[in-house]
Amino acid sequence: VPEEWEKHSYISLGGLSEKAMKRMYTEYPHIHSIYLCMDNDEPGNERCRQFVSLIPEELSVYRLEPVKKDWNECLVAEVPVENMAKQMCWRDDREKPVPVMKMSEVEETVVQWLWYPFIPFGKVTLIQGNPGKGKTWLAMAIAAYCTNGKELPNALPIEPFNVLYQTAEDGIADTIKPRLAKCGADMTRVRFINEDEKQLSMTDDRIEKAIRQNNVRLMIMDPIQAYLGANVDMNRANEIRPLFRHLSTIAERTGCAIVLIGHLNKSSGSQSDYRSLGSIDIAAAVRSILFVEKVEKEKEQDIRVVYQQKDSLAKKENPVAFSLGEEGLTWLGEYDISIEDLLMGKA
Repeated sequence: VPEEWEKHSYISLGGLSEKAMKRMYTEYPHIHSIYLCMDNDEPGNERCRQFVSLIPEELSVYRLEPVKKDWNECLVAEVPVENMAKQMCWRDDREKPVPVMKMSEVEETVVQWLWYPFIPFGKVTLIQGNPGKGKTWLAMAIAAYCTNGKELPNALPIEPFNVLYQTAEDGIADTIKPRLAKCGADMTRVRFINEDEKQLSMTDDRIEKAIRQNNVRLMIMDPIQAYLGANVDMNRANEIRPLFRHLSTIAERTGCAIVLIGHLNKSSGSQSDYRSLGSIDIAAAVRSILFVEKVEKEKEQDIRVVYQQKDSLAKKENPVAFSLGEEGLTWLGEYDISIEDLLMGKA
């Protein structure tokens, strides 16, 4: 008898035909086990074999064989209920089917853009560059645009929305807020998760909760390595891959654009050897990568360029430039330069 059988619900069918059995497990899709209670004789055994061949493989099948010839004899002999049957497993050790979906069942969607073609909604984007080249300023300008809808090169008008800005490098009060103010951000729409009691990591469930509870459509995390979590080696693909898969899933489920800020790594040799810091899986996991670098040949004007190095979801557009001064960030429009010249300081 099944363990704790009295705590479960059962559908009992007598004089069962093949058609009735098929209808049963079609109408009751939550059934996971079937118990065959035929008589303990050759006709009963044969009937069990017939039914087993008809039952879907994802269901477990058990034979409850009466200790007497049939169940009536058990009742006449007053056999206790718990002793009436010998349980036999006919099919419980089969490999469970792998859940799969048909492509025909997938509803097509169109990628929505925060800033075409640089930052898509519902995906993860990486902004990277050398220290002091303007990555954080760029992130703040994007955040400000999201809160006021006023200015971003070639961006379509948007209705302002809330932003989460997490930083582990700069002070909130003395650096982040003053810079956001210079960018014209609506401070009521810029929020951050309080990390006083617990440091945030990419796998923290507070991320998705905060996004949903605050109707956030952009989240910025600066820098990447501060949010990987304790004991995570960013150079090891097997440790990085699950983190970014989790973060990408959050972005997709919520429709929020998640932007990560990262530093560049330089191997020995020329500046052309610059690469993303950490495992190559970081670059592989994100859908867009933006480089930020200063134009060295411009001595009279402080010009920084945003160059899209990876564009998985749209056609690559021309780089855009901005300058930094006493008043903060000023957009300069498109700027013609190659990534090689930009990173090697030739431009």
